[in-house]
Amino acid sequence: MGSTLLKIESLRVNMYGKEILRDVSLEIRQGEQWAIFGAAGTGKTVLAHTLAGYHAYGGRIDFPILPESGSDKSVMVIDQQHRFRDLRNQNQFYYQQRYNALDAEATITVGQDLAAFDENGTGFITKAGLLEIFHLTPLLHEPLIQLSNGENKRLQILKAVLGFHRILILDEPFTGLDRRGRQLLDDLMSVLSASGQHLVLLGSRDHIPDCFNRFAKLESGTLHIKKNADEVRIKQAETIPPVYKTFPSALSFSYPDFRFAVRMQQVHVRYEGRFLLEGINWEVEKGSCWALSGPNGAGKSTLLSLITADNPQAYANEIYLFDRKRGSGESIWEIKQKIGYLSPELQLYFDPAATAFTTIASGLFDTIGLFRQLAPLQEQLVWEWLEYLDCKGLAHRLLTSLPAGMQRLILMGRAMIKTPPLLVLDEPFQGLDAAQTAFAMQMTDHFCTQYACSLIFVSHYNQDFPSCISQSLRLEKGKMV
Repeated sequence: MGSTLLKIESLRVNMYGKEILRDVSLEIRQGEQWAIFGAAGTGKTVLAHTLAGYHAYGGRIDFPILPESGSDKSVMVIDQQHRFRDLRNQNQFYYQQRYNALDAEATITVGQDLAAFDENGTGFITKAGLLEIFHLTPLLHEPLIQLSNGENKRLQILKAVLGFHRILILDEPFTGLDRRGRQLLDDLMSVLSASGQHLVLLGSRDHIPDCFNRFAKLESGTLHIKKNADEVRIKQAETIPPVYKTFPSALSFSYPDFRFAVRMQQVHVRYEGRFLLEGINWEVEKGSCWALSGPNGAGKSTLLSLITADNPQAYANEIYLFDRKRGSGESIWEIKQKIGYLSPELQLYFDPAATAFTTIASGLFDTIGLFRQLAPLQEQLVWEWLEYLDCKGLAHRLLTSLPAGMQRLILMGRAMIKTPPLLVLDEPFQGLDAAQTAFAMQMTDHFCTQYACSLIFVSHYNQDFPSCISQSLRLEKGKMV
């Protein structure tokens, strides 16, 4: 191997009065591509952000200057979640925004986002050539807010490559990608590795692309060098025995009886002449549990937005929620009251001032944050959920300061706290490690069985579907297949 790119010696990081990283040492040399795996909360993201200069630390981080590079740009972290600015130079979005045409038009396009980068690309491959390699040329005129998870991830990586960073750290890059998206990203990493770009992959699942040749595992904030990929792979959820816990009590909510939670007849959704959904006929009976699947961009999120009252095109279609036709006089809040909802967008755009406590409590009122005083019984229920999720000690921590997996579990508690008759869970296990996934799967099964709750569950991984699911709907290019 060649010269040293990065040398870490006895790295220590303390945050919120807790030691996150302890005595971490690592040397990355030219030609090495590192895969660093670890369960949720072991410090992977903190390590990445520390190397990028975001956190104070003890110990030593050294980036020797390589004469042949002539660049002082050392590290770029490509996070799980991506934020961007709109045409008004604002980055505060709300999660319904992608379904409102005027708001979508206010966000910059892929081409505008890339306009500042040199047309010469990396010097070896032109910018136009890289756009083809990254499968982004057809998307140059698409607003960023309309991109799928896979498209957004490829755009993030392309911008980092065009920025000439010595090391790219990819934090859980396969999160939210379908099978084709994962393969595209695999191939892309191989191309980048062959071109001389150095990569560090941070992961909690077992997928490791072939281009990685060095391996380490983070456990409780300590880094352990491993000999091969098999030694860093994480146990999968199905191999972990379930942990049975007493479910939180349920407050008494008055929900009118119904036969169908959802009924759609010949539903069509189109934007700028392009169909996102076409000819959807679907019925979700009371108490039935459905798997909703399909590749990125198939229309799943659009379909869910019609159910959760976030898409105004619901009024132009024949859609019945809880046996009542949309647009017949019910308010958006009357619909949301009956639905427990979780999605990656909800997590991304949630109130940044929310704590773990106020996040769960907000589920009682269907708000993105807590804006009212709780009654004693409501406050007691929030504490029960915090205890059930093993995060009672984190109650007053900001949601955004917690590991992504813990954030997701807390938002699942928010979806369930009001005991809704319908749960809509869009990729709920994103960011969870194997133990958390096993627990969340058990929690979903228990909830739906105990309360005869209807369920719509979205995932790209068949092994993530809870056992209570007995029916499925698959979409491809906006159509039922």
